[in-house]
Amino acid sequence: MTSRRRRSVLLTGAAGALLMVIGSAATANAATVRYYDVAPGVRLNVRDGPGTSYSIVRVLPEGTKVPIYCQTPGTSVSGYYGTSTIWDNISNGQFVSDSYVHTGSDGHVADRCSS
Repeated sequence: MTSRRRRSVLLTGAAGALLMVIGSAATANAATVRYYDVAPGVRLNVRDGPGTSYSIVRVLPEGTKVPIYCQTPGTSVSGYYGTSTIWDNISNGQFVSDSYVHTGSDGHVADRCSS
């Protein structure tokens, strides 16, 4: 095998190994996100911040499940599952009140969002 060919094989193998490691990390992160049911019969407002004073960016239809990436304090909301100041980050810059999400807990079920 020529020197050039050997380098090409080594680089190809190293690139493949790196992709396997990156792919494993992405899969591990995706596996830690849980999805939760939105309260039955509720069309849930999604806001661009953790409170009712933030703009509504979309409305989730009835029967939706949402991921919770992190949670943060915000406006107190009385909803289907009680009253809570916890807001769930369900996408980049998108929040819903935890009082409409069935997490099975009155407290946090995910890490706190970083500031």
